[in-house]
Amino acid sequence: MEKTSTDAFPFTMNSSEKQETICIFGTGDFGRSLALKMLQCGYSIVFGSRNPQKSSLLPNGAEVLSYSEAARKSDIIIIAVHREHYGFLTELTEVLKGKTLVDISNNLKINQYPESNAEYLAQLVPGAHVVKAFNTISAWALQSGALDANRQATAKREDPFSTSTAWLSDSYVALGILGFFLFVLLGITSLPSVSNTVNWREFRFVQSKLGYLTLILCTAHTMVYGGKRFLSPSSLIWYLPSAYVIALIIPCIVLVIKFVLVLPCIDKTLTRIRQGWERNAKPTLNGERYLKQSSVHLDSEL
Repeated sequence: MEKTSTDAFPFTMNSSEKQETICIFGTGDFGRSLALKMLQCGYSIVFGSRNPQKSSLLPNGAEVLSYSEAARKSDIIIIAVHREHYGFLTELTEVLKGKTLVDISNNLKINQYPESNAEYLAQLVPGAHVVKAFNTISAWALQSGALDANRQATAKREDPFSTSTAWLSDSYVALGILGFFLFVLLGITSLPSVSNTVNWREFRFVQSKLGYLTLILCTAHTMVYGGKRFLSPSSLIWYLPSAYVIALIIPCIVLVIKFVLVLPCIDKTLTRIRQGWERNAKPTLNGERYLKQSSVHLDSEL
């Protein structure tokens, strides 16, 4: 039967010393994930399984044997099986004598058993040294993508903690969450039942100031999504821009126009026009007095 295996990305370790062999009892998700990381660190891995011939999806370079055969090849044995399946260990008492057993298990409930899993394991195999480890790490965390530190070190040793691309994904998510939150807020305040309960200053602030802030965040969210591909010709299919580039045309035009309108030289003139100013107008005395009163009234309202 042909086995399916996952690829490991081993480190190039400059060490003349032969690495120690680690035995893992159990070929489940956590056992495979832990073995993959240890193989990347240069360790030799041997799995102990009740059905060695049926084990699959194991990392390349790992060996699969029966429990007793695997235990004889290592002094450190990681128990990656559930507590209810510890019974087979009593048959390996002589083989496990003097070896180090690593308990990685967690119970589903607090005080589920009268003793801890490590204590129970020590009772089953009295001649072994039982330690607790890896119980605070999930299999998903061990398999998390290429942004974890150990894989960065293989790609760029001189700067193993480089986050040149990590900040893009973090910014993309943060901008998207903030933009979506403000967008929902704008939608809620647009409801008649809500808009009727706020005064015009609050409504103007939400719809104008927060509206433009939402537009800026959502536009930045889309720009960060494109990243280096934003204007890269190699990413264009049939020399046509991507959908996120087309979606940025109108928001960018609006933001550019808004930026021009808020310039002091233009904003001052527009404010005077909104207050009733007219070029080359010759108002009467009453008209001047009316415009001055209107201007003072509007300034006090603003």
